[in-house]
Amino acid sequence: MSKTSIELLSPARNLECGIAAIDHGADAVYIGAPRFGARAAAGNTVDDIARLCQYAHPFGVRIYATLNTILYNSELDEAEQLVWELYRAGVDALIVQDMALHEMHLPPIALHASTQMDNRSPEQVTWLASLGYEQVVLARELSTSEIRRIHEAVPAVQLEAFVHGALCVSLSGRCYASQSCFGRSANRGECAQFCRLPFTLEDGEGHVLSAGKHLLSLRDMNRSQHLEEMMDAGVSSFKIEGRLKDVSYVKNITAYYRRQIDAILRRRTEYVRSSRGTNRFSFTPDPERSFSRGFTDYFLHGRTPHMSSPDTPKSCGPVVGTVKEVRRDCLIVSGTTSFSNGDGLCFLDRQGRLHGFRINRAEGNHLFPAQMPAVERGTTLRRNYDQQWETRMARPTAERRIPLRWTLTDTDQGFTLTATPEGGAPVSLDFPMEHQQARTDQTTSITETLSRMGDTVFETTDVDIRLATPWFIPRSTLAEWRRQVTARIGACSTARRSVLHPTTERAPSGGGVYSAAPNVSNRLARRFYETHGVAVSEPALEVLPAGEAERTGALLMQCRYCLRYEMGLCRRQRPPHETFRRSPSGHNAAPLYLVSQDGRRFRLDFDCAHCQMLLRHA
Repeated sequence: MSKTSIELLSPARNLECGIAAIDHGADAVYIGAPRFGARAAAGNTVDDIARLCQYAHPFGVRIYATLNTILYNSELDEAEQLVWELYRAGVDALIVQDMALHEMHLPPIALHASTQMDNRSPEQVTWLASLGYEQVVLARELSTSEIRRIHEAVPAVQLEAFVHGALCVSLSGRCYASQSCFGRSANRGECAQFCRLPFTLEDGEGHVLSAGKHLLSLRDMNRSQHLEEMMDAGVSSFKIEGRLKDVSYVKNITAYYRRQIDAILRRRTEYVRSSRGTNRFSFTPDPERSFSRGFTDYFLHGRTPHMSSPDTPKSCGPVVGTVKEVRRDCLIVSGTTSFSNGDGLCFLDRQGRLHGFRINRAEGNHLFPAQMPAVERGTTLRRNYDQQWETRMARPTAERRIPLRWTLTDTDQGFTLTATPEGGAPVSLDFPMEHQQARTDQTTSITETLSRMGDTVFETTDVDIRLATPWFIPRSTLAEWRRQVTARIGACSTARRSVLHPTTERAPSGGGVYSAAPNVSNRLARRFYETHGVAVSEPALEVLPAGEAERTGALLMQCRYCLRYEMGLCRRQRPPHETFRRSPSGHNAAPLYLVSQDGRRFRLDFDCAHCQMLLRHA
């Protein structure tokens, strides 16, 4: 029976984060190129990306560079040149959005379809497969049953799904609110995080249903308890979001998912790890200790309550106790948590507003803040900065080694030394040498010499000595043979698999392919879509005159997340709670409006037939 290769895909803001991701168990790393990545603040030089490739490839770890913004006409030549530079640097694949790349002269490098291509249906993924895409990043909103239908329709395509990190409220991250309101395009890597802002919610009669809440701010995704279910549905690449996160986050979350996946692979032998190496951690991974807004599995099992984090878009951390007593210069906290000087704590006041303070000195459960907060007795405290944890994570916290088995045999002309790395093919080299009878047993000497791997990525797990006679081999000679063999393994490991250039011939579009019109911003993309029978009615919002979306009422957000449902006002189904109060008239007077703090109004329409919420300028 063929085995399915499973990939843990981690983010890298920079070279340091990329190396940390590999050391802590990533099978692949995605990193921003110098330009044209969907996180403009996370760009990296080609030299740094080349260094990351050199570090990754001996482990069989693949490096994906993100070129997933839309391109302007003036950028097409630069983008094509950059693709070639990344290919020469050793990058294994590009994560892309703009179909202009199909009209360029590209090297034989794999293309992965970004989630911003709106990959929600079997028809869309089938179409992308026909264009040569070997891996597709699925929309975050898909359930396991929807993923399974895509996999059954296109089993040859590797499906990549997000499993952890921040969520975009708009479908597939295709949001135009930031561009329309602030001139910062999310499709150009400059998202202004419109969805994290506070809003007032009004109904059609002008009644305020909620004031000053972060109504579009979702909790962070955490699907760590559902990985096996996702594998069985057809997911082969598990993606951690976070190309703007620091190295502590990358270490912790990557190590946590490495352990979760490995536990499954030990039981389910039809699944195998896509890279090699043994990871050892000097800490216990815990996602509660890294940045999060609370967790949700986000539509994996359909629509569920508590997807949002309306009180704050910031990280609050785990509960660490309650305020037992407030004194003039200190707080006495009940609970069993240990505190450290420098810890950051936070709490919600009676109005639901978040406040934070730093501990200047901790003496048991007596906390002396740098500045006394206005906190009341009985208030629940959370820790959003753990000084002891961050100090630990700033040190070396993991190592990764490839287990290696040695076999030494004698030949007529000398000796053959063979190394078999975990998950790899044996590598043998012949060494001519005159045979010399040993005066003493050489087993210990040979074993020790072949076990000294120094600063290489290998570790010896077994030495099999198959000599017809106990020959003498000087340690220095055997050490040089060992070096040559391991160097040959490294050279074999860095060889990329052959990739065919995605076809530029006409592929069947099918009736279910989602319109790409909102994201066409250059002549090559337009030509590509028109060649393939996909209508492009209007160009991307980014190339339209300023204020066009507000003037025409263009769609800014299309969301599967629904405020009506979250508030208990859904006309078709009700969650088992009501987060916000109903309008004074006792019903929800359509439509609903979001009002930002600067007075802008946005209309919310509800497409109940497709269970979606739509946001436009009012």
